[in-house]
Amino acid sequence: SSVAAALLQQSGHKVVGVFMKNWSRDVGGMKCPWREDLASARSVAAHLGIELKVYDFEKEYFEAVATYMIDTYRKGLTPNPDIMCNAEIKFKVFAERCFAEGADMIATGHYAQVSHDPLRLKRAVDASKDQTYFLYRAPAKNLERTLFPLGNLQKSKVRELAEELGLPTAKRPDSQGLC
Repeated sequence: SSVAAALLQQSGHKVVGVFMKNWSRDVGGMKCPWREDLASARSVAAHLGIELKVYDFEKEYFEAVATYMIDTYRKGLTPNPDIMCNAEIKFKVFAERCFAEGADMIATGHYAQVSHDPLRLKRAVDASKDQTYFLYRAPAKNLERTLFPLGNLQKSKVRELAEELGLPTAKRPDSQGLC
């Protein structure tokens, strides 16, 4: 997402960073790294000279994603929390809050592409990083207003750009959280 923000900034967009605090609890011996993730987001915002907002969606995340996971496991099925998070949190609650606060568009670091007329979610150029499967339930009305600056790039090129741009996240591992 830091490279996505930098690319959009370079192309003339007014960029505002947003950190979504969706989960902060340690579970099953796993430490939730939300504080480190927020510190990383702050360092990128400072590096790019952009505002960083923090949205707390823990309640919404618990209701839409965590409860779904628990209920699905109880039924003996395998949940996919990323699909639910994208549909209910990132491309619904988050997007609608951004639009309500005056954003024309949202952008993410997802590896995906959108074409218009007709609206279509398209696979990313880097097939090994493609995330369209996790976006298939995202509301179309919000996908219409979403930019995916990394969708036409290979992951190796994104890492290279992060280094060239001097981003503090250039050597940071990919995020592996629930969402």
